[in-house]
Amino acid sequence: MNWEKEQKRLRALYSSMEDGELNKIASDLDSLTDVARETLRSEITKRGFQLPPQLAALALSAKEQSELPEPELLRRYRDLPHAMIAKSILDSAGIECLLADDNLVRIDWFYSNLVGGIKLLVRQEDLQSAGELLDQATPERFEVEGVGEYDQPKCPNCGSMDITFDALDMQIVGAGMFVGIPIKQTKKGGTCYSFKHRWQEK
Repeated sequence: MNWEKEQKRLRALYSSMEDGELNKIASDLDSLTDVARETLRSEITKRGFQLPPQLAALALSAKEQSELPEPELLRRYRDLPHAMIAKSILDSAGIECLLADDNLVRIDWFYSNLVGGIKLLVRQEDLQSAGELLDQATPERFEVEGVGEYDQPKCPNCGSMDITFDALDMQIVGAGMFVGIPIKQTKKGGTCYSFKHRWQEK
């Protein structure tokens, strides 16, 4: 989408609407795109009429906007999956956070080095607690309701828990009536990110 063109279209549309029509649009903010919300907020602020509660949250004054604290940089990540995991940890703990430049890296990971990685931002007052939460070591075992104690899988070579499991497609030689014919068989294996070990499950 051409966002600049869309913003011009919405600006013209909202300026032609009555106050009641704008109120109706603002009553369903979740259905609006970011550019639509910003354009609506701008139109509301410009009119300066008595705002209903759902609009008052949108129309911040210039003074109020200047007083909003800037988010602080907590971490940088080269890869999107690692950034998303960190964000999900903070989200589950109720710590408000956001990712910057994640959409750019999602388009092409090569941009990550160009823009300095994906930035994980939090409120200044949450810096310490968020950092401590992300620095916590992964537990080797924990209780699972209805199952019992669960042991985290580890790398068979070094014991690291920084691993992932995948499927290894291997060409093997068949037996019986298919002797000598390569047959593709999928076997499960894993990768250790600590020392780049790879292994095949027995």
